[in-house]
Amino acid sequence: MYASVRHYKMGAGSIDSLMHRVDEEFAPAISQEPGFVAYVALDTGDATVETVSIFHDEAAADASNDLAADYVRENLGEFGLTLTGVSGGEVFVSRVTAEALDDAHRWRSDRARRRALSATAA
Repeated sequence: MYASVRHYKMGAGSIDSLMHRVDEEFAPAISQEPGFVAYVALDTGDATVETVSIFHDEAAADASNDLAADYVRENLGEFGLTLTGVSGGEVFVSRVTAEALDDAHRWRSDRARRRALSATAA
């Protein structure tokens, strides 16, 4: 397996809106690519985001960079995303449970709950 890690800086918009769009639009698209294994998007703080795409072979992992670049350019202009780096390589060690996949989607309800509490407190 091979991974590609992309690093971005946000210039505008909210991380919640960006992650919602990525979850609803890009993640389903990349998961349909040949050799797909996994995809995660991380809020790394200070208006930065990292994504990790894992594929069965190196060529597919590399191709995911082009797919991501096209998607960002064509669909996410309002976020002012700047690609600040790309790294990747062969995956030598990995572990995942079904619970990890469920937890990855919990952010939507947790963040929505926090926003609702903040709005009522204001």
